[in-house]
Amino acid sequence: MIPRELRERLGLSQGPVDVEADGADLRVRPLADDILVEDDGWLVIPATGSAITDDDVRTLRDADQR
Repeated sequence: MIPRELRERLGLSQGPVDVEADGADLRVRPLADDILVEDDGWLVIPATGSAITDDDVRTLRDADQR
């Protein structure tokens, strides 16, 4: 079980995930659909879930560096 505060901070919602062991760490990633959308000539995975701001990215990056 992943604590609610962490799920909310990372934008994780209920659904299937991929769990991978990396040394003493576990990586948990939501499984992405195989759906790709063409955007200006590029194939991209459509956005889902909650929006993330520059401040959110900075906070997550800084937390991982501690």
